[in-house]
Amino acid sequence: MTHQYLMYFQPKLFLKKALAIFFIIFSLIWLQTEIAQAQSMNDLSAIKVDDLSDAQIQELIKRASEAGLSETELIQMARLRGVSEAELEKLKNRIEKLDGAGAGVKSSAGSSKREPRKQGDLNEITSGLFQEQGDMGSLADQTSPYFGMDIFFNKKRRLSFEPNLNIATPKNYILGPGDLIYIDVYGQSEKYYEATVSSDGFILLDNVGPVGLSGKSIEDAAIIIKNRLSNFYTGMSGSNPNTFMQVTLGNVRTIKVHLVGELRLPGTFTLSAFSTVFNALYAAGGPSDNGTMREVKIIRDGKIISKVDIYDFLVNGNANLNFQLKDQDVVMVDPFMSRVRVLGEVKRPKIFEVKDGETFADLLKYAGGFTDVAFKDRINVIRITGKEKAVSDIFNEQFAVFTVKGGDEYTVTKILNRFTNRVQIKGAVFREGNFSLTEGLTLSQLIKNADGIRGEAYLERASILRTFDDLSTEVISVNLRGILDGSAPDIRLQREDVVRVSSIYDLQEEFYVQISGEVKNPGTYPFSKQMTAEDLIILAGGLRESANTSDVEIARRSASSDSGTFSELVPININIGLDIQENPVILQPYDNVVVRRKPNFTLNKQITIEGQVNSPGIFSVQTAEEKISDVIKRAGGLTPYAYTKGATLIRRTEFFDTESEQLRRQRNLQDLQQRLQQDPNNTEAQELLLQRLYLEIGNVALGTSEGSIAAQSKREAITGIAETKADMTPIRIRQTEAVAIDLEEILKNPGSDKDLILEEGDVISIPRQLQTVRMRGDVVYPATVRFEKDKGTKFYINRAGGFDIRANRKRTYVVYANGEVARTKSFLGIRSYPAVAPGAEVIVPTKGPRLPVRPGEIVGIATALATLALVLTQLNP
Repeated sequence: MTHQYLMYFQPKLFLKKALAIFFIIFSLIWLQTEIAQAQSMNDLSAIKVDDLSDAQIQELIKRASEAGLSETELIQMARLRGVSEAELEKLKNRIEKLDGAGAGVKSSAGSSKREPRKQGDLNEITSGLFQEQGDMGSLADQTSPYFGMDIFFNKKRRLSFEPNLNIATPKNYILGPGDLIYIDVYGQSEKYYEATVSSDGFILLDNVGPVGLSGKSIEDAAIIIKNRLSNFYTGMSGSNPNTFMQVTLGNVRTIKVHLVGELRLPGTFTLSAFSTVFNALYAAGGPSDNGTMREVKIIRDGKIISKVDIYDFLVNGNANLNFQLKDQDVVMVDPFMSRVRVLGEVKRPKIFEVKDGETFADLLKYAGGFTDVAFKDRINVIRITGKEKAVSDIFNEQFAVFTVKGGDEYTVTKILNRFTNRVQIKGAVFREGNFSLTEGLTLSQLIKNADGIRGEAYLERASILRTFDDLSTEVISVNLRGILDGSAPDIRLQREDVVRVSSIYDLQEEFYVQISGEVKNPGTYPFSKQMTAEDLIILAGGLRESANTSDVEIARRSASSDSGTFSELVPININIGLDIQENPVILQPYDNVVVRRKPNFTLNKQITIEGQVNSPGIFSVQTAEEKISDVIKRAGGLTPYAYTKGATLIRRTEFFDTESEQLRRQRNLQDLQQRLQQDPNNTEAQELLLQRLYLEIGNVALGTSEGSIAAQSKREAITGIAETKADMTPIRIRQTEAVAIDLEEILKNPGSDKDLILEEGDVISIPRQLQTVRMRGDVVYPATVRFEKDKGTKFYINRAGGFDIRANRKRTYVVYANGEVARTKSFLGIRSYPAVAPGAEVIVPTKGPRLPVRPGEIVGIATALATLALVLTQLNP
């Protein structure tokens, strides 16, 4: 039988092969004509592959594919036609190169290069969907009062019902025009087909012909295709086949679905052939507020083939996703059936659509059930009768039989905010709170249930707040000590009794003590009985280095009735070790311990010498009487280049933010800490010191620097004076200022009045020999000029171009290098300008802007002069 079958088909196959060979020969002749018309059309052996372009090679491969020949068969046919082996090798390489670049054959004996399954025209499917819902503005942001509407119509929705295209092809999928079919033949023979179902319902397979598949399922289509291909691949049939076939779905076609009725966006939508009714509803924005959610109809060929209850999906998760829409299906959404409202303590208080025959139990399921605080025994319902409303009650046992009706309004109330058996205890007990009122519970038993009273409980009196049925209250005072020791009768408690046990600290002020002065952490500390001043100093971190242990006093609140006495002062002596003494002074509540500073205690004072001395730098002040000449002597004296007339002393003013003792101590401790941290091999003692430094640096108080209060008062006074003078230039408060000194005279007469005593932070600056004079102010060209001996101030002003127009000549002054100032003097109109020295600055002030005279002022002056002349004329006729 097989032999006869082969004999029957061999002539047909031979004819097809012959036609293919003829077609390829014709193509080769056409290609050869394109590259060289001078060659003979029959001389294929002279073909030159190097002369062929990529486009010509691709056209050759395309025509071979259309003829059913593989690339290997194409090479063999060219060899039979006399093409040389060298040119065949070049042709093979060119074809492989083009295959690597993506020039493949769709129908070949090789492996298929198919793209992932795609849904046709996805942009068209989703076009208008999101934009139209977005155009509705705030409507899509609002939460719908109707249950289930938000699932289709909400800007924040995440459930799209988009069909999954990456699943295995469903066997019940019905093919239609536009579907792409992949057919893989493998085994003894290998072949790959790719075909699209035409509008007539056929696919066209190479060398096979048209195959009708429209309206067939994938499973039926596979059987039909196999029957057709078995005529060409004998290995597919028989009891022991060696060639096999697989049919899969490629790109999914699109279908047109009509959505009509009560929808937000009714119309015709292009959807995937995998789509269900939920995809269609999603595309249309879901039912409108007037549409039904309980009976969505699918109409096909004029007949209702299915009804979808969206509540079944929302409540039970049954989406029936296996039911797929077909082209030209109609999805009809009718107006809603009946609606009821559920209010109060349910998990979904909304408006629900109900069907005939549904009970309150079904409605409660749609509403998500009761909340935790719902009163479940009785539900209130307002029902519309023929002409008015009526109120009814539904009891728990009636939920499953009570039939709901359109227009009903159900209200689920809360449980009462009250307790049936509660008593409370508050105050000085170990466990405050609510307790159960058991039969015969007494006050002592309640205290026992609360784990007893705390040590600070006030036992002489406790109170019970009792509430009566009319919500009036009564306070019952009891002797708690007597009840606990049995000397007083116990009290039986009632529902809602509130027992309060006060603390002794609730009935008195909070006791504290204070410490100030020369301790590390001054402040307020809690008071304890038998506390001494030494105990308080230890709490405050100990004494500072500057503390005077023989001058400590306690300021105690006065117990005297004399209105003029505010406190009692108790002087005490403490030792530096803070050890225990006999008969110490015991502190009382609100005592203030003051630790004063040692007399004449001060930190190291340092000054700086810079400039022309032999050893410039920082020097510590030895004595309170050390002067400028002493320090210069310690610095090795002046250098030969020192300009003594230009020496300046820079001194801090009272407004300088001096470093307080606490800050300086903190800085020193930080330096010590950094040095210890740099050593990785610290001893145990050094590690303990580091820990102490961490604590001490964190606890150093930021105290007020000496004199800062006075400086602040002076600053405020100066600022106040400036503010009261509207025309006064703002006063500039400086932290440092230059003090003019005559160093030449100081060195000649050490210890004289001109030899100033040094203070903390002083800077002595001794410049080199100066040779210039600076011109500043209202001169024509302010500049620095060379100093010339025996020349006066006018000479240097002329060197700067002379006085400017608005120069205030009589107020010209000279600032010398050492900070001294000399002004211009005047006698009988003759000005005497100050002398100029090297390094001086000649400053010419300005008269300020000239104010123009207004016409009205001129008229006023003229009128006044005329009046004055008239008066004088009358007085002297």
